[in-house]
Amino acid sequence: MSQGDLKRAVFLDRDGTLNRDVHYLARAEDFEWIPGVLPALADLQRAGWALVVVTNQSGIAQGKLTLLDLEAIHARMVAELSDQGIRLDGIYHCPHHPTLGAQGQTPGPCPCRKPAPGMLLQAAEELQLDLKNSWMVGDSVRDLQAAGHLDMPSILVRTGKGAEQESRLKSHPELRALVAEDFAQATEFILHRQNPA
Repeated sequence: MSQGDLKRAVFLDRDGTLNRDVHYLARAEDFEWIPGVLPALADLQRAGWALVVVTNQSGIAQGKLTLLDLEAIHARMVAELSDQGIRLDGIYHCPHHPTLGAQGQTPGPCPCRKPAPGMLLQAAEELQLDLKNSWMVGDSVRDLQAAGHLDMPSILVRTGKGAEQESRLKSHPELRALVAEDFAQATEFILHRQNPA
């Protein structure tokens, strides 16, 4: 497959970026979109971007939620997006934790837990994505670091943990990162090609 056949994507952290961060979301009924996210996702989709969620879910390894809980949350996400005519191209999650291993999970480092880029690489292979022309949006420096491993530009949103994480960016000058108030503003940056050097 040639480079021209690959699709550009916006990789999306979930908690604190798309939905309100309630600290280990475990029930689908507690899922709540951050204002402005749905129209912003629709704008990206209309502009031809693939939309891919990549989310650390160590609460599974910590016993705070089950895989069935996570599937119910994502089913609600997908249904509510579908009601707005929006389709996610993929949802990827990492269930691992560095030191805990509930529900059959093996503790320790893994290639998929952000800041490692494993979920982005898996999505790129399975969905035929052009990583060099894609973006990562998240509320944590580790989201940006996952993109940084692939020389991908990224945006830190100030929602969720983002406002408190922003000061940490000074310690990571290697990251090609912008800062946005929220996902709606991040989308404006992407659509207007405000690409950091």
